[in-house]
Amino acid sequence: MGHSAALGTAHDIDLPGGRICYHERGTGSPVVFVHGLLVNANLWRKVVPAIADAGYRCLTPDWPLGSHSIPVPHADLTPPGLATLIESFLEELDLRDVTLVANDTGGALTQILLARKPSRVARVVLTPSDCYSNFLPPIFRGLTTLAKVPGSMGLLTTTLRVRALHRLPFTFGWLTKRPVAPEVVDGYLEPSRHDRAIRKDLRHALAGLHRRYTLAAAESFPEITVPVLIAWAPEDKVFPLRYGERLAADLPNATLRLIEDSYTFVPEDQPELLAELILEFTREHAAP
Repeated sequence: MGHSAALGTAHDIDLPGGRICYHERGTGSPVVFVHGLLVNANLWRKVVPAIADAGYRCLTPDWPLGSHSIPVPHADLTPPGLATLIESFLEELDLRDVTLVANDTGGALTQILLARKPSRVARVVLTPSDCYSNFLPPIFRGLTTLAKVPGSMGLLTTTLRVRALHRLPFTFGWLTKRPVAPEVVDGYLEPSRHDRAIRKDLRHALAGLHRRYTLAAAESFPEITVPVLIAWAPEDKVFPLRYGERLAADLPNATLRLIEDSYTFVPEDQPELLAELILEFTREHAAP
């Protein structure tokens, strides 16, 4: 499956370190979406239409986290390097008054970016994400070790061809409460299956993940004044609610809202509710 038409028009953009693909739909104040490992812009396909139709410009990049289509062999794929890539995307398109909406690994990258106090980011929505010492979560932490083994990404992507594995906890089973359509999962996994260069990018990204980056970002939380919506799933098994509550307590201008009947991938499990919360939040904190 390619990218959903619901995301809008596809574009490529050259950034320091490489070229990435992004989709764009709507006009108005920009909303930029940041996904996590081994998914791409399609994660937001059920959320974007409601946001764009409400008068916002939705931009959904494929960040180089293993499900991207354009290799970036010269990019810095450490967490700080990926945070810089997000910032470069905003700068290259001259986006201002930006709302960042992040999930999973993308939430950790957004926290690292926030610690730099980027001038273009006006508000942030953090759905269940890596944070503090939970980067990566215990069930996925072995991936960083695996990534240091030559040829390991080929083994990983070959193993993930078996659809029966997709509902197990160490794949997608604890990320979505309900099964994701097989063609959508195939769309997430096909780039790394078919392109050795994409697997190499994935390996570099995985090998660089470490909790020291999110712990360092958290030290800056008391100084972060932009409004932050913590939209967390209380049933999440990977990112328990206590992490969302801690973020809400540590970020001075944060609000916690709960998304019931969902696991980590709230854009898959509860897209309508997530869209409603994003719109409510952006309107409440609209630029004067």
